[in-house]
Amino acid sequence: MSVNTFGYVRVSDSDQNEARQVSALQKIGIPKKNIYIDKQSGKDFNRPRYKAMLKRLKKNDVLYVTSIDRLGRNYQEIQSQWISLTHKVGIDIVVLDMPLLDTRRGKDLIGTFIADLVLQVLSFVAQTERENIRRRQAEGIAVAKSRGVRLGRPPNELPVNFHEAYMLWKSGNASAAKAAKICGMNPSTFRYQAQRYKPPSDRLKMPFL
Repeated sequence: MSVNTFGYVRVSDSDQNEARQVSALQKIGIPKKNIYIDKQSGKDFNRPRYKAMLKRLKKNDVLYVTSIDRLGRNYQEIQSQWISLTHKVGIDIVVLDMPLLDTRRGKDLIGTFIADLVLQVLSFVAQTERENIRRRQAEGIAVAKSRGVRLGRPPNELPVNFHEAYMLWKSGNASAAKAAKICGMNPSTFRYQAQRYKPPSDRLKMPFL
């Protein structure tokens, strides 16, 4: 019976680069057509490319991942998926950054026990680290807010002549459309910014009419 090798790659979102994982899998000889890539969170297994790969896996095939958290970062889900792949489907799994997690080795009871034990420890550590990262992020956001730091994307800078256009509109000397045209904005954007705009105290008087 022929044995096929597969590789699975996951990055958390579309902004992350999967090249490092793909390169590691190609270096060990996995065909490009057998490398499946998902770009989304690892909180569950509802991933289109992962599901497509499952349909091709057959008994004695070998699945490579660069690290255990590529399968997911939820302790229970990793355990469930590992057991399903190795016991129900009957494939082997190789985790490149953890040589002990290679089900091709030690097919006896002791070898299986060691692999399962290491898996439990590593998947628990992966989930714990994920929760710690979230906690540290939440704490950092709370500290930043307490210091008055504004979070999120910085607001777009207003045109240099926005104040003059605003004052014309505010005084009734120009419509919103005309004021928007003066400062190079579309009317809806001008109205939105005008509602949020707080004129500096030293500019309360119009510089021109």
